[in-house]
Amino acid sequence: MDKLLDLILHTDDALLALVAENVTKAYFVIFMVIMLETGLIFFPFLPGDGLLFSAGVISATTELDINVLLIILVIAAILGNLINYNVGHFLGTRLRSSNNYFVKRFLIKHLPKTVTYYKKHGNRAIILGRFFPIIRTYVPFVAGLVKMESILFLKYTTIGAVLWISSFLLAGFYLGEIVWVKNNYGLIFLMLVIITLIPFFSTVLRNLIPKK
Repeated sequence: MDKLLDLILHTDDALLALVAENVTKAYFVIFMVIMLETGLIFFPFLPGDGLLFSAGVISATTELDINVLLIILVIAAILGNLINYNVGHFLGTRLRSSNNYFVKRFLIKHLPKTVTYYKKHGNRAIILGRFFPIIRTYVPFVAGLVKMESILFLKYTTIGAVLWISSFLLAGFYLGEIVWVKNNYGLIFLMLVIITLIPFFSTVLRNLIPKK
């Protein structure tokens, strides 16, 4: 638990310590974090983007192999989304037949609109949603909830996983050796987190502010 907390709060230092301790263990931990962040709705706080960038930076100067990371983390991202989709699919069936007032009032009521949205924009939501923390944890769950076609979901989730993983990993790998990047890594990491969270919070604020 302490190591997970360190990985969230001090991603680069914790990852370096893991690699120094056991590189195989480091691969496993990175794999699990990416899979859990995308696979379970309880873990949107895990450091997806920052972890990928850090792993790319560290792989440039340690035993971490960038090619191995690319392969296993794309698999982790796809697997996580499939788990989340299937959980949503299972719960969607149960919730539709529920007699619970709150379920009917706040969930079932909005399902038709959500189904329509996913039919029109599901591909965009799944691919682009990968690049936004919190959102990427819930997009596959909702896709399963509204019973998006599984073949289409797999197709777009694979495209999104490849684009997301390769973008952040390779950015860290190729930019991490630049002196300015090395000297300002903490600032870059913080800005990366802030930038990727802006769309989420701007959407929340727009929904909270009453429309005239």
